[in-house]
Amino acid sequence: MLERLLELPTDHSFFLFGARGTGKSTMIYDQFRNQSLIINLLDPELEDRLTKRPNRLREMVESLPVETKFVIIDEIQKIPKLLNLVHLLIETTDKIFILTGSSARKLKRGHANLLAGRAFTCNLHPFSSFELKQEFNLNEALEYGLLPKIYNLKTSKSKNHYLQSYAHTYLKEEIWAEQFVQDLDPFRSFLEVAAQMNGKEINYANIARDVGVDGKTLKKYFSILEDTMLGFFLNGFKHSFRKRLSTRPKFYFFDTGVKRALDLSLDLPLKESTSAYGDAFEHFVLLEIFKLSSYFYPNYKFSYLRTKDDAEIDLVVERPRQKTLFVEIKSSRELADDSLRNLAELSRDFGDCEAICFSRDSHARLVNGVQILPWQEGLQKYFRLKDES
Repeated sequence: MLERLLELPTDHSFFLFGARGTGKSTMIYDQFRNQSLIINLLDPELEDRLTKRPNRLREMVESLPVETKFVIIDEIQKIPKLLNLVHLLIETTDKIFILTGSSARKLKRGHANLLAGRAFTCNLHPFSSFELKQEFNLNEALEYGLLPKIYNLKTSKSKNHYLQSYAHTYLKEEIWAEQFVQDLDPFRSFLEVAAQMNGKEINYANIARDVGVDGKTLKKYFSILEDTMLGFFLNGFKHSFRKRLSTRPKFYFFDTGVKRALDLSLDLPLKESTSAYGDAFEHFVLLEIFKLSSYFYPNYKFSYLRTKDDAEIDLVVERPRQKTLFVEIKSSRELADDSLRNLAELSRDFGDCEAICFSRDSHARLVNGVQILPWQEGLQKYFRLKDES
């Protein structure tokens, strides 16, 4: 098993959330199996028994031997009311509870007992390039993403099939089985349109018209993606400097391969120097930044900046007690000096910030006040803990 960057607590109960297929169970079982009671709610018989009589959990935990230190409950969102018992058992036993889930929606929307600080919250993402090390291949990552299962598959055909199955399983098990929507057809259409709009400003009225639903339903659909951890919003930068700024959000899917499965573009190879390749590279690097920051710098705040005259910066990173980062992401191997003119001008207007560009350049350069960095070097410098290697 590859070593993950996320460091899990061993002396305190915690939730571990992440989209399906990110490796939550593998990570938990590898680290904690030998001292654990494992309750997997994907087992329909066990789920049925605990749904009908939740107090069975208390009986199971209170009968454990002293040497069993951990209680793992996989897919806790399937029976949210178990959290009341978990709360009690944390207070009355010395067991450490590990609670995993691929969707926090039922817990959030159903006002479930989230244990009021008695359990930390950790999030696991698909692989990072830093976890894969020598196994990492950029073009493979852009086309097929970084879900762990992809790295057990050897052919493009099998990878395509897995990603298509992933999208189908998401609809069947996360959406239909959990009754998040009453009609799958418009939601299926929404997924395709939302994936096509990945990384672009959201115009709710236009997307609602394309999908054939009203604006309220469309916003519900986006909230389902966010709550099931299939993606996240990136809001417009809010600051009172001299430029008038766009306030529309963008939405990004959590994995480049899943995005391509949903927008039906898996069979179209990505070619360098095309806009599709540039979009995929920008998406990939942005996801790397979000993963690393989630693990190492969870207090960072992210947005994008676009002025009313269409000058844009891909990512603005507000860092406590440090300068704000203005980040551009370019897939070019040799950047033209004038390609970063907007970044240079906007960063000068803003003042107290660092202007950086992550690209496929092979060497770091400083051009007109903008630090151009090979993308992995830039990620290492700005988004990994300094004592990490």
